[in-house]
Amino acid sequence: MQGTIYILTNPSMDGYIKIGKTKQSIDLRMKNLYSTGVPFPFSCYYACEVEDMDLVEKRLHEAFEDMRVNPKREFFEISPDKVYKVLSLLAVKEVIPIEDNFEDNIEEKAIEKAVEKRARFNFTMAKIPVGSELSFSKDETIKAKVISNNKVLYDGEEMSLTASAQKLLFNKFGYKPQAIAGTLFWMFEGESLSDRRIRLENEELS
Repeated sequence: MQGTIYILTNPSMDGYIKIGKTKQSIDLRMKNLYSTGVPFPFSCYYACEVEDMDLVEKRLHEAFEDMRVNPKREFFEISPDKVYKVLSLLAVKEVIPIEDNFEDNIEEKAIEKAVEKRARFNFTMAKIPVGSELSFSKDETIKAKVISNNKVLYDGEEMSLTASAQKLLFNKFGYKPQAIAGTLFWMFEGESLSDRRIRLENEELS
């Protein structure tokens, strides 16, 4: 059965993504998930229509079974980019979600704070020197240059990782996500900054 497969992130679930399917619009699906008790709305990393959503979802869940955090839930401890690179090969049509505006200013501030906390990152901690070049996961020909401990130069403008990712997603891909961390989309030496942060933190603890 044709339908949509999606990859969702949530600022309250650091390091986890949701891989699922729906016959609804992706916007309605995210709204329904937000009403199930999670503190913040989900944001769509990627979604696409496929010929057989049941089979594709089953195969993705099998492929990333080792990263599944609960066999009864669709959450995985894995970089969304790794799933995107597989799922995009099976896409019939990319689905562009139109994420609604925040319900109010209080919700907007709460989400911004959660995203900032989730993305706790600076280039020194990630062992990335000033002057390094980053690439964008959805199109690795797109580059940004590290110009300080927490800023990049993109499109001639000094920006944070999250602001630059949001600008790129909207201008080039049509996405307008409300709750994304730029570390999920920018990469260094073939590794997302989010993955790099987690890897280095784990190495320090081992």
